[in-house]
Amino acid sequence: MVESNSEAPLLKDLDKCVHCGLCLNSCPTYRELGVEMDSPRGRIYQMVQVVEGRAAMTEDYLEHMDLCLACRGCESACPSGVQYGRLIEAARAHIEQNVKRPWHIEAFRDFVFGTLLQSRFLLSLAGRGLHLFQASGLQSWVRRSGLLKRFGNLENIEMLSPPAEAPFFFSQLGKVFPAEGGRKHKVAFLSGCIANVSFARLNEATVRVLQKNGCEVHIPAQQNCCGALHVHAGRKDDARELAKNNIDATLDGGYDAILTNAAGCGSTLKEYDELLEHDTAYRDKSIAFKAKMKDINEFLASIEIRPPAKPLQMTVTYQDSCHLCHGQKVRAQPRKVLQAIPGVTLKEMALSDLCCGSAGIYNVVHNDIAMSLLEKKMKSVNATGAECIVTANPGCMIQLQAGARIHGKGQPVLHVVEVLDKAYRG
Repeated sequence: MVESNSEAPLLKDLDKCVHCGLCLNSCPTYRELGVEMDSPRGRIYQMVQVVEGRAAMTEDYLEHMDLCLACRGCESACPSGVQYGRLIEAARAHIEQNVKRPWHIEAFRDFVFGTLLQSRFLLSLAGRGLHLFQASGLQSWVRRSGLLKRFGNLENIEMLSPPAEAPFFFSQLGKVFPAEGGRKHKVAFLSGCIANVSFARLNEATVRVLQKNGCEVHIPAQQNCCGALHVHAGRKDDARELAKNNIDATLDGGYDAILTNAAGCGSTLKEYDELLEHDTAYRDKSIAFKAKMKDINEFLASIEIRPPAKPLQMTVTYQDSCHLCHGQKVRAQPRKVLQAIPGVTLKEMALSDLCCGSAGIYNVVHNDIAMSLLEKKMKSVNATGAECIVTANPGCMIQLQAGARIHGKGQPVLHVVEVLDKAYRG
């Protein structure tokens, strides 16, 4: 049995699984590989064996846990209410506690999760380097040259490199943007970490849309990374420190809502109460924070959206972000926002809530599976005939942009908020 201070999955949570198999068809890795141990119930079976001390953390166990996209599609399919997202995160944290990786891998993980994602300076520095690579034409030359084909999956991985959108959004932290037409709401906007570099224009569009709808928008100066990537990687202690800082940066601001435009971030932000459930100083604060935390689509759908003055003639299809529809149970709201825009026609794709293969950094670490999922996703997209792909998460946008270049018709990929912003701007 595991020790009392272990991050391991709890048996009371594991025992909710009745192994009925209704989750199998909703699991991307099972659909791709057809391997029982790479299905939700198969992984839960393995977790039980490890937690009860009947099996060791073998290389096979680590691989099966790592191959999971943590998309949580199985949660939507499960009739027993199994909180699979909580289980896979706990399993990875348990691995992090007990498995020593080679020193160079440990050093790289420490740098990425412990330093890079938590440093505005280093993110800006990396962003400037990426911007130079892209703006100079070097990226286009490398892609045309076919040079990367010689290095395995590197060509596909490079296709997934996010844009560097100068000027970066870091410069807006600490600012307050007034509402248009009188203040109806006072909100805080959490702008993320990498998104401040790679989705600066999306963040600006988010602020403009909120202003148009009577929101006084505060960008808390002391906010930091939400910790989602840390939780997914099993580094819960790092995530806890980030969570406490975000709570301190926002909770006492008198905000009507705390908002994010990134579904993957929002899912973790809304689960700070689980992350800090044993922290006596932050338990109640985390519950209060969760009560105010909203995805931007969720918030906009809950207020009376100001209608754009002119129609935006556009046919779109919507890809559900996994952590929005399965993690946060927010499905109808993005569609409600799109359908409130005059001239926009929404054409639903088949299996819109099946993962596109992005899943944080999964599309880099397990590129073969991610690209196979993307190819199938683009068949569903192309079948709609829509001229634009819309989603609600920056990671999904990067993946779908690659899909549109490789398997699609070059369709633009926009966030729901960007579509609404386009309508407002005519």
